[in-house]
Amino acid sequence: MVDFKQVSAAADRIAARAVRTPVKQSQALDTALGCHVYLKCENEQKSGAFKFRGACNALLQLSPEQRAQGVVTVSSGNHGAALAAAGQLLGVHVTVGVAKNASPVKRTNMLRYGAEIIAIEPGMKAREAFIAEQLAQGAIVIPPYDHPDIIAGQGSAALELMEAYPHLWGIVTPLGGGGLLSGSCLVAEHYDASCYGVEPELASDGKQSLEAGEIQPAMPPQSSCDGLLTSLGKHTFAIIKEKVSDILLVSDAEAQAAQELVEATTGMWIEPSSATVIAALKRYPEIFKEKQVGVIISGGNCAKS
Repeated sequence: MVDFKQVSAAADRIAARAVRTPVKQSQALDTALGCHVYLKCENEQKSGAFKFRGACNALLQLSPEQRAQGVVTVSSGNHGAALAAAGQLLGVHVTVGVAKNASPVKRTNMLRYGAEIIAIEPGMKAREAFIAEQLAQGAIVIPPYDHPDIIAGQGSAALELMEAYPHLWGIVTPLGGGGLLSGSCLVAEHYDASCYGVEPELASDGKQSLEAGEIQPAMPPQSSCDGLLTSLGKHTFAIIKEKVSDILLVSDAEAQAAQELVEATTGMWIEPSSATVIAALKRYPEIFKEKQVGVIISGGNCAKS
């Protein structure tokens, strides 16, 4: 299992290449949510999302021969763009299997960083089939979340947050495949803080997995929170089931309202996936009222409707 030392080592490894993103506060947002919120703005990270951290950490640990071969992944957008951005810095060619219905904004972002895109059908089955085919051909696969190097890299966002504000009561992150949440859980435990994951009601397989004690399949891709439409992995679930305080659910409408609230109070337009954490602070005042809460704003790669 990944541990805090690996998160700390990843933070040191990527420090020269990743952005140490700002932490923003808004009195108006605090008033609206009834708690004191510290926004770790990973929407200002390279490639526009926290995913650059894990991608960079993973590529930095490849041998020169492996880098020369290039790597393959699947992504709804942010991981693909992050891996391509890290690949540009390190001279690694990146191929991404992308669902045909993926966000045009995220597709453009991947192409901006030089990714080679291969269109696949939506859903986990198509993703798994694509990866199996690539592995059979000898490809080096860097998965979006279920890999120790990815988890450790993603946890560096929470580590920066807690280093700056060690008094925080807890950390809240979105939950898709669990890379960000599992890495954040390790950091929260080290600082004796709580750690919550948030996912859409229309993609609540993480909550179901926690209740069942085993990984449940992803639900049909119906939520507008496109970055969270995937199931947990064995590495991420092993950490989450032991260390997460709880997984909270919000509706797509609540996430949309949270997007608008964040824009009104901070001027930032963030992804629906990112806005789930703000929606959770609003929906569950019995948990968060008057507490000092750090939230990971996971990305900002979306067009304003």
